[in-house]
Amino acid sequence: MAAENGFLTQFVDETTFYNRIVLSHLLPANLWEPLPRFLQTWLRSYLTGNLFYFISAFLWCFYIYYLKRNVYIPEVEFGMYWVHKGLHDIKFLYKHLHATHHMYNKQNTLSPFAGFASHPLDGILQAAPHVIALFIVPVHLITHMSLLFLGGMWTTCIHDCIHGNIWPIMGAGYHTIHHTTYKHNCGQYTICMDWMFGTLEVPSVAEDNGLYQKAKCDY
Repeated sequence: MAAENGFLTQFVDETTFYNRIVLSHLLPANLWEPLPRFLQTWLRSYLTGNLFYFISAFLWCFYIYYLKRNVYIPEVEFGMYWVHKGLHDIKFLYKHLHATHHMYNKQNTLSPFAGFASHPLDGILQAAPHVIALFIVPVHLITHMSLLFLGGMWTTCIHDCIHGNIWPIMGAGYHTIHHTTYKHNCGQYTICMDWMFGTLEVPSVAEDNGLYQKAKCDY
């Protein structure tokens, strides 16, 4: 009997302690101190439940409408840059995988079809950042597949030699330079990563007008 009374006393003390911590920070004392203990406990549970609900709802909305849009794409862009750069910097990968794509190293040999003229493993490696990003910022399957499809469409656009010159978009003018110097403009959708890591080469006026005909045989 004494043990039961001891547990009851401990329970009441803990409940009072938790009520005081929560309610004293949320409400004026004159609104909750006169209430019976069970009403204080109910009020504390009600307020904290709603607080957690609204906080979690806010974080979910932040994740859906901000984080996915502003983290997923930069994440993929960062991964694509370093995969592409690695395919050039690592001689073994370049020789056995990426060199096939760089057979088209002049403006008069580049076309939208050249964008898909690559080794299958090359394509898998360059799509890997999209898959890796799923483990950091999960997205719906349809969104994931749509972004992969967009990547394929974008690949055709940057090989058509029609430079739109819209900053900071990685237009065909930038990518034509990549096919002739082999060490610049490794990004996918934007020039941001090349700017950050010092590999950006901006097309000149002559290149914008379609006069860029320089060939490169470094490899």
